Amino acid sequence: MFDKLATEEQRYEELMRLLGTSEVQSEPAEYRKHAKALAEVEPLIERFREYKSLVRDISETEELAAAGDPDMRDLAREELKSLVARREELIGAMKILLIPKDPNDEKNVMLEIRAGTGGDEAALFAAELFRMYSMYAERHGWRLEVMSSSDTGGGGGIKEVIAMIEGRGAYSKLKYESGVHRVQRVPATEASGRIHTSTVTVAVLPEAEEVDVQINDKDLRIDTFCSSGPGGQSVNTTYSAVRITHLPSGVVVSQQDEKSQIKNRAKAMKVLRARLYEMEQRKQQEAIAKDRRSQVGTGERSEKIRTYNFRDNRITDHRVHFTTHRLVEVLNGDLAELLDNVITHYQSEKLKDATAVS
Repeated sequence: MFDKLATEEQRYEELMRLLGTSEVQSEPAEYRKHAKALAEVEPLIERFREYKSLVRDISETEELAAAGDPDMRDLAREELKSLVARREELIGAMKILLIPKDPNDEKNVMLEIRAGTGGDEAALFAAELFRMYSMYAERHGWRLEVMSSSDTGGGGGIKEVIAMIEGRGAYSKLKYESGVHRVQRVPATEASGRIHTSTVTVAVLPEAEEVDVQINDKDLRIDTFCSSGPGGQSVNTTYSAVRITHLPSGVVVSQQDEKSQIKNRAKAMKVLRARLYEMEQRKQQEAIAKDRRSQVGTGERSEKIRTYNFRDNRITDHRVHFTTHRLVEVLNGDLAELLDNVITHYQSEKLKDATAVS
């Protein structure tokens, strides 16, 4: 950790030097880039320098506590307690500041929930998970907008729902929710009382701005059709529904919730942009993962990340080995404890990587 801190201090001093040169000052783009990098590392260096000063003070105070007259020793020992406490505070703060910043943390979220194996029971649980995230968003004052949805037709279940969650820090809180969520319970229609296991997939994508993903019009095929409801019947006679195919990747997005073709197209482009951005991120993560001890924070969807056991009122997150018996509260949107444990785990993993000696 302290080798990494020394390296960061050297980088800080080099950035200070560069910002003072006429070459950088004459190039606004370069100046902004270096100034931003300096602002990001400055809080860490301030604490590191305070830490080094504090270590010297502790050493001097320890000498006073071991010698001198009794009154001086007592005063030195009392001061030593506060100095050591401050040192521990600084170490904790520096550990947090060493964790690499995720540039997506402050972004809005594209939330996608799909029923997996388990038929109607999976669709019912998909609806419960969507309600859970909706209530969690409401607790934070975030805005949730359904982009598209497909229900089971009167049974209360959801085959698929895509929603935008807009709010500060939404991605930082929800980014580790991607994966397979498994539910174990006795369905209402099960006369023998047997427990069924069903799955639902959740994807949490950072909203991609146009500057994040460049999409060429020539790479798109746009088809329009009449919106349809349950059973496939047409619900209007205008070609307001939109299907966009991104030809290079094969990604297809359809939108038909709005009566306006323009609004459906705008929604479809938002979803498409988020999916393409996530695909590019995954490529980068997979390339990095080949040279790393573990894949930190990739949210592999093939893994069952969490089990919701209704009989025991238990939720277990298999990635971090955390179990809570507050299933009802969590499904009512009280996700704070569960998410905090997951986030803390991944921050610890990232800190290990950040402070590992190359």
